[in-house]
Amino acid sequence: MKLIIGNKNYSSWSLRGWLACKQSGLAFEEITVPLYGEDWDSRKKQSEDIAPSSGKVPVLWDGEAVVWDSLAIIEYLADKVGRERFWPKDDDARAMARSMVAEMHSSYQALRGECPMNIRRRVEGATITDAARGDIVRILTLWAEARARFGRGGPFLFGTFSAVDIIYAPVVSRFMTYGIGVPGFALAYMEAVWSHEWMQAWVAAAEAEDWTIEQYETTARSK
Repeated sequence: MKLIIGNKNYSSWSLRGWLACKQSGLAFEEITVPLYGEDWDSRKKQSEDIAPSSGKVPVLWDGEAVVWDSLAIIEYLADKVGRERFWPKDDDARAMARSMVAEMHSSYQALRGECPMNIRRRVEGATITDAARGDIVRILTLWAEARARFGRGGPFLFGTFSAVDIIYAPVVSRFMTYGIGVPGFALAYMEAVWSHEWMQAWVAAAEAEDWTIEQYETTARSK
């Protein structure tokens, strides 16, 4: 297998696809394409690796099979290695986990737009809109319910590391970058995600990159 990803500092969906591959336990080759460079428009049209997704990342190739979109990658890998590796076994927990993943996949546009993932950056006193604050409150509410109902088996949302943590990992990064105040239970959860060995490997690689994407450096400015 090979996984095509974007810049690790900025590409939240690439992080999700990469964590999914790590969670699968399968060997894979990692190929990084610098997003939004000077030749990006032409390069994404010419590259056979990313042509199936119209230039979006991540893209997973497994022989002749190609999967794009992070959630599709999670489901594809779960089919290959066993769904229990990605999803809770209990019906009630799995129902909530799937709903949380779907909501993250399709919602929170204000938070995404105002606070893009930028692992290297730290903003003091970031200004965000009421819409983004509403997204944050909704996320924290879901985190609290998952931890209270299903989190007794470990430090992650459903106890052990799962698809839900993969999907919400970039949110953890966003909250840290923009100094979002969170209650103690959320801080403990964020620490569990951030200190995970896979997350730390991704962070180290992001910090070592020398690419800068200006459009992601000028949002959510400090007061």
